[in-house]
Amino acid sequence: MQIFIKIHPDDKAAVALKPLKEHQVLIADGEEIILTEPIPQGHKFALCDIQEGEEIVKYGAPVGVAKCNIKKGSWIHTHNMKTGLGDLLTYTYEPKQAEPLISQETHYFQGFRRTDGKAGVRNEVWIIPTVGCVNNVASAIERRAQGFIKGSVDTVAAFPHPYGCSQMGDDQENTRRILADLAGHPNAGGVLVLGLGCENSNIDILKEYIGDYDPDRVKFLAAQESEDEIEDGLKLVKELIEYAEGFERTDIPCSELVIGMKCGGSDGLSGITANPAVGRFSDLLIAEGGTTILTEVPEMFGAETLLMNRCENEELYNKTVALINDFKNYFISHNQTIYENPSPGNKKGGISTLEDKSLGCTQKSGSAPVKGVLAYGEQVKTKGLNLLSAPGNDLVASTALAASGAHIVLFTTGRGTPFASPVPTVKISSNSALYEHKRNWIDFNCGSMVENKSLEEIGEELFRYVTDVASGKKVKSEEAGFHDLAIFKQGVTL
Repeated sequence: MQIFIKIHPDDKAAVALKPLKEHQVLIADGEEIILTEPIPQGHKFALCDIQEGEEIVKYGAPVGVAKCNIKKGSWIHTHNMKTGLGDLLTYTYEPKQAEPLISQETHYFQGFRRTDGKAGVRNEVWIIPTVGCVNNVASAIERRAQGFIKGSVDTVAAFPHPYGCSQMGDDQENTRRILADLAGHPNAGGVLVLGLGCENSNIDILKEYIGDYDPDRVKFLAAQESEDEIEDGLKLVKELIEYAEGFERTDIPCSELVIGMKCGGSDGLSGITANPAVGRFSDLLIAEGGTTILTEVPEMFGAETLLMNRCENEELYNKTVALINDFKNYFISHNQTIYENPSPGNKKGGISTLEDKSLGCTQKSGSAPVKGVLAYGEQVKTKGLNLLSAPGNDLVASTALAASGAHIVLFTTGRGTPFASPVPTVKISSNSALYEHKRNWIDFNCGSMVENKSLEEIGEELFRYVTDVASGKKVKSEEAGFHDLAIFKQGVTL
């Protein structure tokens, strides 16, 4: 079994794949390395002497700068390295395209074909509050409606959130766009839009954002206009269930799948196992004609040029530059440090700087060219790999992926989390210890990549697992009954 990995030939740091002991003797590139101290799993150690101020290279790229002289065989982490990133940068388009994968056959999943031609992977009835004031009403309707579920309907789910009123400008627009996007999501066989009546984003306003809709599929209720909003809401949900149960699963080509990609609670193995596995999955799905969406822009900082140079054309390159710089300016406008990352959990798992985190994070994008760049709340239109503007926050970013059209979110993690999103959220562990410890959270294990499986093998396994989920297999958060929604808050609250 491999006990450490040098990811790229140019690397000056290797990663421990299991806990290593002080004075342990290792061989790297034919040279003997004697560890000067214990190295925790997922953490880095020096393959050569590194001088103060010298770049520390991992993934074949700088992940930070040495704060002091670091001896060969020493542990490298936050105590002796720091970020080498600056603020706003000037970029140059240097296109680099890898040889694309070519699918040898067409794969299918069992999904729901909607009347507008879209495909869904779930047949749920959603209750979407227009404003936080009716959250408890939405949740009460959800609880009582479970007894009405029948036929092909999977569940009734409410999505409470604290917004919809006392907002201004882009902040209000974000809420309206996200709620309208979810109202049209094909995973919902029926939707009840539940309003209060006096809020800024009231039903009449939200209808303008939703656009054309099927009145059998989308129904509206303003609580202030109802004598008993819960009973009236239940009546409408019953009608939506009657409508939605008319849909049955049928063969749909995987070219119609849209998959969101996100990571959180990452560790030093995330960029070696789980994230590359998702990248391999992304390449396989795109080879089928499918679509993937990568988000969490602040966790592209330090690896952004890799994505920029994979843009299919200069227009997309310029959009990606704006994607990065707009988010940096967002930090600056709020007087916050751009590189206030990684989190305490990331550091405990072996990630030392933002570029260390970002170079691992962007492994989820695989090698396909960037075909689209999306604003927050914008729905995906172009097949292939898309970049989406959203923050790194797990719930906010996963909701943004769903709103942009993702049927399923793939969420890699080295530490684990129970959260869900509006769509099935597949938890993928970077290490086997997490998978064994939290089987009630984790759906798929990539820890076997450092034990006995290749990237190609695990990528194929993940592809089959995702098609199973698309065909109705419930993920752990669904089995627990979890559905979460979080909207990106920007601006003042009145």
